[in-house]
Amino acid sequence: MSDHGDSVRVDRWLLATRVFKTRTLSQQACAGGKVLVNDVKVSAHRPIRVRDRIQIQGPRGLRDLIVLGLGERRLPAPEAQLLYDDKSPPPAPREETASMPRERGSGRPSKRDRRSMDRFRRG
Repeated sequence: MSDHGDSVRVDRWLLATRVFKTRTLSQQACAGGKVLVNDVKVSAHRPIRVRDRIQIQGPRGLRDLIVLGLGERRLPAPEAQLLYDDKSPPPAPREETASMPRERGSGRPSKRDRRSMDRFRRG
């Protein structure tokens, strides 16, 4: 955990902790109202401090983070995880993508099979 004064911009911190892949994406999330700091929607230039609570609706769903350290540059994953305490709820279980199971190795569905699956899905 490095010390960069007593605060750092929220968009830079989101990049340092690898919540978003680029700073542009973190700025867009802030502008879109998907980032809350202490239950208040913030813009990208808002400074954050240690012990702030950040809620992010990001690419992997809702994340609830407590700031433990400050960072301005994208860090390696093990170091980035030291900057926050993750209080996020566990992810929802994944749904099955196919509604009709097929035998493994049976290849692509034929046109007839595909139409049958479509009728099944529509009800």
